[in-house]
This record gives sequence, structure tokens and C-alpha cells, in this order.
Amino acid sequence: MAAAARGAAARSPLLLQPPHHRRLLAQVPCGRGGSPRVGRRIGAGSRDTGRRVGVRVFARYTQAQDFSTRLQDRADELPKLVEDLLQTSISTGPRGAFRMAQGIQAVLGVGSEWLNDFSKTANTSAGIPAQMRLGLLSPLYLRRLFERMGATYIKLGQFIASAPTLFPAEYVEEFQNCFDKAPAIPYNEIESILREELQQPLDSVYEYIDPVPIASASIAQVHGARLKSSQKDVVIKVLKPGIEDTLVADLNFIYVVARILEFLNPEIQRTSLVGIVKDIKESMLEEVDFRKEATNIEAFQRYIEAMGFDRQAKAPFVYRHCSTKRVLTMERLYGVPLTDLDSIRSLVPDPELTLVTALNVWFGSLISCESFHADVHAGNLWLLRDGRIGFLDFGIVGRISPRTWAAMEVFLASFATEDYDAMASALSEMGATGKDINVNEFAKDLEKIFSSIQDLDTEVIVATARTPDATAVSANVVVDERQMNALFLDLVRVSESYGLKFPREFALLMKQLLYFDRYTRLLAPSMNMLRDERVNISSRQQTRRVDRF
Repeated sequence: MAAAARGAAARSPLLLQPPHHRRLLAQVPCGRGGSPRVGRRIGAGSRDTGRRVGVRVFARYTQAQDFSTRLQDRADELPKLVEDLLQTSISTGPRGAFRMAQGIQAVLGVGSEWLNDFSKTANTSAGIPAQMRLGLLSPLYLRRLFERMGATYIKLGQFIASAPTLFPAEYVEEFQNCFDKAPAIPYNEIESILREELQQPLDSVYEYIDPVPIASASIAQVHGARLKSSQKDVVIKVLKPGIEDTLVADLNFIYVVARILEFLNPEIQRTSLVGIVKDIKESMLEEVDFRKEATNIEAFQRYIEAMGFDRQAKAPFVYRHCSTKRVLTMERLYGVPLTDLDSIRSLVPDPELTLVTALNVWFGSLISCESFHADVHAGNLWLLRDGRIGFLDFGIVGRISPRTWAAMEVFLASFATEDYDAMASALSEMGATGKDINVNEFAKDLEKIFSSIQDLDTEVIVATARTPDATAVSANVVVDERQMNALFLDLVRVSESYGLKFPREFALLMKQLLYFDRYTRLLAPSMNMLRDERVNISSRQQTRRVDRF
């Protein structure tokens, strides 16, 4: 190593510097193995300082030389990169410049927030908080920036929150708070989009449309309505104007940055950065094509009917004659969230059986449907007025490979029985790794993690309100989100220390299981959802498999 350094020094243009500069390099003392001794005091302070400067200059030169060599090695890939960037720029169009201006405005806004917070803490005895030291790249301020940038970055933030195997833990934890909220756009704009998409007078399709939205998010807005022909109540989901162009411009920009980074630093290529960006782009563009969501809903309903669940569960009917890429008209379902205990008791005699039904329908979809519902929070999982379970909003779905599900089955069974050796084997099978794993040690680490799950702070909040007719009681489960996230992140962190990388579907599945765990604590506190004989988790327990829809 020392010989190589001396050889590099002999070839170095630094030797063309004045004689005292050459002396600085020649006189740097070396320790064992030829490594320069940094910080040793020798003779006059000025000479020692000069030597350290010489070491830094030499190190910077060699780094620059390595960087230059890497670029020369990848010169043959430059034409492909340029072609790729040009095609991306053309597909982006003028919208890219507009988004750049909006991005600068967002950066300035969040930057001023950071400066204001920094000024408050800079002079305190506690010093600068860790979350501020990275400036706008710190998790807190990056999340705020994403929220200011709108739809694309909010969805990207939610992707980060759901992919702990791809992103650092502190970012995954912070982006759990990335809320998809947006002001409603005026109804006249919604009306204009409906006319443009349906290509016919609205009063020939709908009896009426409520101008006040039921909900408004970054990508879409939802209005209640009634069909003219059948007099059925429906909801209309409308893509907000300009959203698709914005998504394309933003995602193309992110793709360009990823391509350039991979070109400049081949090490980044090992992280599959461009591949991850492509997956994100494909997923987001699917979410703004309501034809895909309509297909997901219809596939799920066919699965329900084929498995004989049609008397127990339901997905909304899609009205194709008034649905397009930007408009989705669906049957309006009436019911209550699975957290509304009082209303559930008024609809069914046994809330526990309702939970068992929801679990069986969802678990069955993992193996018998082409996709599973990947966002079963209380707003999307209802008990309907007729006693069935209603699955709403299929904008986010997951797809799981047979290999991953086989390992997941073993994982769930071992989790229920606290068999940590089997759990370690299942996770090893699920995670991609090229090295042998000490399963016994891995099992011991898993036991330490999961032994803390009983310590999660869980509380059932009961609210009472007096109405003219009776006393209404509702309840909700309050679980410390940070503890839940920390538990899962610990699992990922320990697994990665053994070289394991889980597919994103694993994170999606675990998140849904945490939702169901909360419903269980509320509706059936004495029930173990993974060990209860009424809950069919294993594919061997399913009555039959639906391979095609």
C-alpha cells in the first residue's frame, strides 16, 4: 500500500509545485504499514501544519484521480445516458420548468422554517438537535418539503413509510406522518372534467351530484351522486386537473437524478436506485389511472363470489358506462368503520364473528386473488348495514409471489406459537441473501424483539354522547404508532444485519396485520387471531383456489 502511494506520488503533478511543497509531501512521517500519522507534533507548529495540509491536498488529488478514472471507464455508457435524458426531457415538456419554479418556492418556504427553528436552538445550552443537523435533508424537514411539493412527493413519502427495507429507519419513521391532505377544488372544475371525460350531458347520466365533496386528497376528489337510470346512490372519484402531468414531470426529474447518480458513482448501481424509481413511477401512474382501480375492484368482487363469501363481504360495484381513466363511478356503500364498537353492536349480535369474517376474506385474497387490499385502515374496512364486511378504496393493492407467501405462512404460524427458530428460518427463506445465516443466533435476536410486543401501550377509549333517543357509545383502539413502527424497524434492522433484504410486499403485509391486530384488541380482546381455529391463514385450509378471473 505504501509502495503504491509512493508510486502515485512520483507520477503526481503535485511534484511540479515549488520545492517547499514537494518537501511537505516527502517529509510526512509514516507509521506501520506506511500510513501517515495524523496529528503528531513534530518540531515547529507551522511545519506540522504544512505537513497536514500536504496530506489533505494529496488525498483530495487521489480521490479526484479515482473519480476521473471511473468516468473514463464509463465513457462508453455516456451516449446511452444522454439519449435517455433527452427522451425523458422531451416527454416531460414545458411542465418541467413550471414544477421547477414550484420546487424552488417550496424549498425557500421550508428553508425559512428551518432557519427560524435553527435560530431558536443555536444559542441554547442543549445545542443543535440531531434532527436539524442535516438541514432540509433531515427527516422532519424533508417530510415537510414533500408535503409542500404536493401529490407526487406525498405519494413518494408514503412509499418511503411503507418500505423500511429500502430506506433508513429514521426516514421511514418520520414519513409515517406524511399526510395526504389537500384543499378541495371548486365544483365547476369537477363538472368540467366530468363533461370532458363522459362526453355527454351530465343530467343524462346523473340525477344529481352533490357539489360538496365527501373527501379531497392530493390526487382525487370524491362526490356523492345518484344515477338517473337506476336511481342508485353512487360516489364519483375524479382525478384533479393537471395531476397526471405533474406526476410525469416530477417522476421524470427523480429518474434523471437517479440515472446521473448511478453514472457518476457505479457503487450506487448496487442499490438498484433506478430500478426502485421505475417501480415507484409505475405504481404511482397506476394509481392515477382509475381503470386499473376499477379492474382491482372487479377482480376482488369475483374472488368474493368464487370463494362463496358473497353473503359475508362486498366490494362496491363499478359503473363502467360512466367511468374512465380520470373518473370512477362506484356503488355507494353505507356502513360504519370497524372501530365504531357501539354501531357494530347495533348491526350484529357478535362483533367477534365480524372480525373473523374480515380476517378470512382478507387472508384468502392473499392466495386466491390476483391482488390483495393493501390499505385496510378503518376508513377502508366497514361493517355494512346488511351485516357484510365492506372493502373500499382499491387504489393501493399488493401482489405476493407464491414463494414469499409460503415463507409468510410459516412466519405467521411461528409468530403465533412463539417458535423463534421457525420464524428465523422463514425470514431467511423470504429475504434475498447470498450468504449462510446463523439461524440460532438470528432466532435469539428475534426473541428479544418480539418479547417486547406485549409491552406495547394499548388503550381502549370509550366515548359517550347523549342523544334524544339513547346514549351512544363508541370506542377506538389507541396504539402508540411509534412503538409499532419501532418494533417493525427493529425486525428489519436485525434481519439486515444478517444480510436479509425483504420484498416490499412483506412490509405491506405486516402493516395490514398491525391494523387487524388493533381491530382484534377492540372487537375480540381475548382472541388470538393467528391461532384461532376459525381463521384460515394457511393456503392448505382454503376450500379452493381461484387461478383466473
